Amino acid sequence: MAPSPVLRRGTLLSATLVSLLAVFLGWRFLRPLNIFVVDDTFAWSIRTPVPEGLTSLRASECGQCHQEIYREWSQSIHARAWTEEYFQADYAFEGRPYVCINCHIQLRNQREFDAVSYRDADRLEPVLQRNPDFDPELQKEGVTCAVCHVREGRVIGLHPSDTAPHPVAVKPELLSGMDPCRMCHVASGQRWDMFYRLPPCGTVAEIRQGGKEPDCVGCHLPRVTRPSAEGGPLREGGRHLFQGGHHPPQVIKALEVAVERASLGDRERVTFTLTNVGTDHRLPTGTPDRHLTLELRLLAADGTVLDQDLHVMRRSVMWRPFIVDLWDTRLLPRQPRAFHFEFDPNRSPAPAALEAVVRYHLLDEARRRRIAYQNTAPIHYPVWQRRIPLTAAAGGNG
Repeated sequence: MAPSPVLRRGTLLSATLVSLLAVFLGWRFLRPLNIFVVDDTFAWSIRTPVPEGLTSLRASECGQCHQEIYREWSQSIHARAWTEEYFQADYAFEGRPYVCINCHIQLRNQREFDAVSYRDADRLEPVLQRNPDFDPELQKEGVTCAVCHVREGRVIGLHPSDTAPHPVAVKPELLSGMDPCRMCHVASGQRWDMFYRLPPCGTVAEIRQGGKEPDCVGCHLPRVTRPSAEGGPLREGGRHLFQGGHHPPQVIKALEVAVERASLGDRERVTFTLTNVGTDHRLPTGTPDRHLTLELRLLAADGTVLDQDLHVMRRSVMWRPFIVDLWDTRLLPRQPRAFHFEFDPNRSPAPAALEAVVRYHLLDEARRRRIAYQNTAPIHYPVWQRRIPLTAAAGGNG
């Protein structure tokens, strides 16, 4: 018996809906991806004339007078925001999306082509115009001095000056808080297809979640009293180091590790307690690529690996077809996290030592291979390591 017209219509409607859903999900997998909302903070370049008394916006010109500050900045990741090899590999892999340059080269004079408008509400498709003021040397400087310190043709500083060759606008709030950092380090994830617990690169939200207000400058530009320019008076300012995940000593001082060994009858347990003691945000923070690992290896006297374990502390996000925060096992500020390793001390061959290494990973190895990043610098480094002999009696802290 032939199906009834109602059944045929229902079948056709179901097939149509399934087809539309398949097309929609396929589009969601293939479309260009923004992982945050491109609001006015990110959408436009910083447009400012060169201050009177200067010939360009280049850091190299600032460094003629502000020599010590220039040396500090030159060694920072900010100075390599455009030229850094991982960024360039990732940027090329993603098809060189315009949104990336909104933070990596913020000044209009750094861009060969600049956005004058956008074709879409998500601001993925800019209308570009050739920039007659493009300065390729300034582009190489990445997050350069003028990004924070030049607006409307005036240099913004902490103190007035009668001797500077350029006009100075005094802005004391540069010395604390996060005012100069918010342009790039506060991103919104509030959109219909984003389901973040924390915004992308959610450092600021992490700090506020802990009941504090961010003080990016206080940690990453530690205060110092010195002349801001050669031959000038002593003044309070910040060391322009911008040290974070790319600077191992900064991470090392943020992590505390306690070791305790205990007997459990015929087994022994070694407990590693990791505490984020140095930051008000999670450790690590920033891009979800970054993560910590605790690697444990039980060794025989000849170095043979008898057993091993790996603990990963990271933020895991599903990016397609929708952005969904899955879980977050990073270290919360000042909340100890214990990891246990148990073994049989009477096994053969006999355990001689337990090796433990905490590593900071700037990038996941699978991601490195996927984007064909041929790194010349390591993508991870140890921040704590210990070799624990197992011949002594159990008990106590190590």
